[in-house]
Amino acid sequence: MDEQAYVRGGATQTAVKILVVGHFAVGKTTFIGSISEIDPLSTEETMTRAGETVDDLKGVEGKTTTTVAMDFGRLTVSEQIVLYLFGTPGQQRFVQMWEDMARGALGALVLVDPERLADSFAVIDLIESYGLDYAIAVNHFDGTTQRAEQALREALDLLDDTPVVTCDARDEKSSAEALITLVGHLLNRAR
Repeated sequence: MDEQAYVRGGATQTAVKILVVGHFAVGKTTFIGSISEIDPLSTEETMTRAGETVDDLKGVEGKTTTTVAMDFGRLTVSEQIVLYLFGTPGQQRFVQMWEDMARGALGALVLVDPERLADSFAVIDLIESYGLDYAIAVNHFDGTTQRAEQALREALDLLDDTPVVTCDARDEKSSAEALITLVGHLLNRAR
Protein backbone atom coordinates (compact mmCIF):
# COMPACT_ATOMS: atom_id res chain seq x y z
CA MET A 1 0.00 0.00 0.00
CA ASP A 2 1.19 3.50 -0.81
CA GLU A 3 2.62 5.34 2.23
CA GLN A 4 0.51 8.38 1.39
CA ALA A 5 -2.77 6.44 1.19
CA TYR A 6 -3.92 7.83 4.52
CA VAL A 7 -2.66 11.37 3.93
CA ARG A 8 -4.81 13.72 1.89
CA GLY A 9 -3.08 15.03 -1.21
CA GLY A 10 0.33 13.80 -0.06
CA ALA A 11 0.59 16.71 2.39
CA THR A 12 2.75 16.41 5.45
CA GLN A 13 0.55 15.80 8.45
CA THR A 14 1.15 15.38 12.15
CA ALA A 15 -0.55 12.33 13.63
CA VAL A 16 -2.04 12.92 17.07
CA LYS A 17 -3.12 10.00 19.24
CA ILE A 18 -6.21 10.70 21.33
CA LEU A 19 -7.85 8.30 23.77
CA VAL A 20 -11.63 8.16 24.07
CA VAL A 21 -12.24 6.70 27.50
CA GLY A 22 -15.02 6.18 29.96
CA HIS A 23 -16.73 3.62 32.10
CA PHE A 24 -18.69 0.64 30.82
CA ALA A 25 -21.62 1.51 28.51
CA VAL A 26 -20.99 5.27 28.32
CA GLY A 27 -20.92 5.53 24.51
CA LYS A 28 -17.26 5.33 23.44
CA THR A 29 -17.90 3.05 20.45
CA THR A 30 -20.86 5.17 19.39
CA PHE A 31 -18.78 8.35 19.72
CA ILE A 32 -15.96 7.06 17.50
CA GLY A 33 -18.46 5.68 15.01
CA SER A 34 -20.19 9.05 14.72
CA ILE A 35 -17.03 11.09 14.09
CA SER A 36 -14.57 8.85 12.24
CA GLU A 37 -13.96 9.67 8.57
CA ILE A 38 -13.04 6.03 7.94
CA ASP A 39 -15.04 2.96 8.77
CA PRO A 40 -14.06 2.57 12.40
CA LEU A 41 -12.44 -0.56 13.68
CA SER A 42 -14.74 -1.89 16.36
CA THR A 43 -14.37 -4.97 18.50
CA GLU A 44 -17.98 -5.04 19.68
CA GLU A 45 -19.15 -8.50 20.60
CA THR A 46 -22.47 -9.83 21.80
CA MET A 47 -22.68 -9.99 25.56
CA THR A 48 -23.20 -13.47 26.97
CA ARG A 49 -24.65 -14.90 30.15
CA ALA A 50 -21.10 -15.43 31.41
CA GLY A 51 -20.66 -11.65 31.52
CA GLU A 52 -23.76 -11.09 33.65
CA THR A 53 -21.79 -11.76 36.81
CA VAL A 54 -19.02 -9.36 35.76
CA ASP A 55 -20.64 -6.46 33.87
CA ASP A 56 -23.08 -4.32 35.83
CA LEU A 57 -26.01 -3.52 33.54
CA LYS A 58 -27.78 -1.29 36.06
CA GLY A 59 -28.97 1.73 34.11
CA VAL A 60 -28.14 0.13 30.74
CA GLU A 61 -30.36 -2.94 30.81
CA GLY A 62 -30.89 -2.88 27.02
CA LYS A 63 -27.16 -3.16 26.24
CA THR A 64 -26.46 -6.28 24.18
CA THR A 65 -22.89 -5.71 22.92
CA THR A 66 -19.63 -4.58 24.47
CA THR A 67 -16.13 -3.65 23.34
CA VAL A 68 -13.68 -6.46 24.03
CA ALA A 69 -10.45 -4.86 22.83
CA MET A 70 -10.62 -1.36 21.39
CA ASP A 71 -12.22 0.96 18.89
CA PHE A 72 -10.23 2.95 16.35
CA GLY A 73 -11.15 5.89 14.16
CA ARG A 74 -9.48 8.70 12.23
CA LEU A 75 -10.37 12.35 11.80
CA THR A 76 -8.48 14.90 9.72
CA VAL A 77 -8.65 18.22 11.53
CA SER A 78 -6.65 20.28 9.04
CA GLU A 79 -4.11 19.85 6.28
CA GLN A 80 -1.50 19.54 9.03
CA ILE A 81 -3.23 17.54 11.78
CA VAL A 82 -4.93 14.15 11.80
CA LEU A 83 -6.38 12.64 14.97
CA TYR A 84 -6.20 8.92 15.57
CA LEU A 85 -8.91 8.01 18.05
CA PHE A 86 -8.42 4.99 20.29
CA GLY A 87 -11.47 3.92 22.27
CA THR A 88 -10.86 1.84 25.35
CA PRO A 89 -13.10 -0.91 26.70
CA GLY A 90 -14.91 0.22 29.83
CA GLN A 91 -14.61 -2.80 32.08
CA GLN A 92 -12.11 -2.91 34.94
CA ARG A 93 -10.63 -6.17 33.65
CA PHE A 94 -9.19 -4.28 30.66
CA VAL A 95 -7.22 -1.67 32.65
CA GLN A 96 -3.85 -3.13 31.56
CA MET A 97 -4.88 -2.51 27.95
CA TRP A 98 -5.62 1.14 28.83
CA GLU A 99 -2.05 1.60 30.03
CA ASP A 100 -0.70 0.21 26.79
CA MET A 101 -3.03 2.39 24.72
CA ALA A 102 -2.09 5.52 26.72
CA ARG A 103 1.53 5.32 25.56
CA GLY A 104 2.11 8.07 23.05
CA ALA A 105 -1.30 9.66 23.51
CA LEU A 106 -1.44 13.44 23.61
CA GLY A 107 -4.63 13.54 25.64
CA ALA A 108 -7.95 11.93 26.44
CA LEU A 109 -11.61 12.70 26.02
CA VAL A 110 -13.38 11.26 29.06
CA LEU A 111 -17.01 10.40 28.33
CA VAL A 112 -19.27 10.42 31.38
CA ASP A 113 -22.91 9.49 31.91
CA PRO A 114 -24.65 12.15 34.03
CA GLU A 115 -26.77 9.43 35.66
CA ARG A 116 -23.72 7.35 36.69
CA LEU A 117 -21.09 9.94 37.64
CA ALA A 118 -19.56 7.75 40.35
CA ASP A 119 -18.55 5.25 37.65
CA SER A 120 -16.25 7.93 36.21
CA PHE A 121 -14.03 8.35 39.29
CA ALA A 122 -11.79 5.36 38.54
CA VAL A 123 -11.52 6.41 34.87
CA ILE A 124 -10.41 9.95 35.73
CA ASP A 125 -7.96 8.60 38.31
CA LEU A 126 -6.38 6.33 35.67
CA ILE A 127 -6.04 9.11 33.10
CA GLU A 128 -4.46 11.38 35.70
CA SER A 129 -2.06 8.59 36.77
CA TYR A 130 -0.92 8.34 33.12
CA GLY A 131 -0.18 12.08 33.17
CA LEU A 132 -2.57 12.83 30.31
CA ASP A 133 -4.41 16.11 29.89
CA TYR A 134 -8.10 15.55 29.35
CA ALA A 135 -11.50 17.09 28.80
CA ILE A 136 -14.82 15.80 30.08
CA ALA A 137 -17.63 15.14 27.59
CA VAL A 138 -20.96 14.55 29.32
CA ASN A 139 -22.85 12.17 27.03
CA HIS A 140 -26.53 12.99 27.31
CA PHE A 141 -28.65 9.96 26.64
CA ASP A 142 -32.36 10.17 25.88
CA GLY A 143 -34.26 11.17 28.99
CA THR A 144 -31.26 12.14 31.13
CA THR A 145 -31.41 15.21 33.29
CA GLN A 146 -29.33 18.22 32.29
CA ARG A 147 -26.98 19.11 35.14
CA ALA A 148 -25.31 22.45 35.71
CA GLU A 149 -21.62 22.51 34.80
CA GLN A 150 -20.58 23.61 38.29
CA ALA A 151 -22.49 20.70 39.84
CA LEU A 152 -20.72 18.29 37.47
CA ARG A 153 -17.33 19.85 38.29
CA GLU A 154 -17.94 19.44 42.00
CA ALA A 155 -19.28 15.89 41.66
CA LEU A 156 -16.25 14.85 39.58
CA ASP A 157 -13.79 16.93 41.67
CA LEU A 158 -12.31 18.60 38.57
CA LEU A 159 -9.67 21.30 38.42
CA ASP A 160 -10.92 24.70 37.29
CA ASP A 161 -9.11 24.47 33.95
CA THR A 162 -10.49 21.05 33.01
CA PRO A 163 -12.90 21.60 30.11
CA VAL A 164 -16.43 20.24 30.47
CA VAL A 165 -18.69 19.97 27.42
CA THR A 166 -21.98 18.21 26.83
CA CYS A 167 -22.43 16.01 23.80
CA ASP A 168 -24.57 13.38 22.17
CA ALA A 169 -22.18 10.62 21.09
CA ARG A 170 -24.61 9.63 18.32
CA ASP A 171 -24.35 13.02 16.63
CA GLU A 172 -21.35 13.83 14.42
CA LYS A 173 -21.50 17.59 15.02
CA SER A 174 -21.85 17.20 18.77
CA SER A 175 -18.97 14.70 18.88
CA ALA A 176 -16.84 17.07 16.78
CA GLU A 177 -17.48 19.91 19.22
CA ALA A 178 -16.33 17.71 22.11
CA LEU A 179 -13.10 16.85 20.25
CA ILE A 180 -12.54 20.52 19.36
CA THR A 181 -12.82 21.35 23.06
CA LEU A 182 -10.18 18.73 23.91
CA VAL A 183 -7.81 19.79 21.10
CA GLY A 184 -8.15 23.45 22.11
CA HIS A 185 -7.30 22.51 25.70
CA LEU A 186 -4.27 20.51 24.58
CA LEU A 187 -3.03 23.40 22.44
CA ASN A 188 -3.42 25.84 25.33
CA ARG A 189 -1.51 23.50 27.67
CA ALA A 190 1.30 23.15 25.13
CA ARG A 191 1.92 26.92 24.99
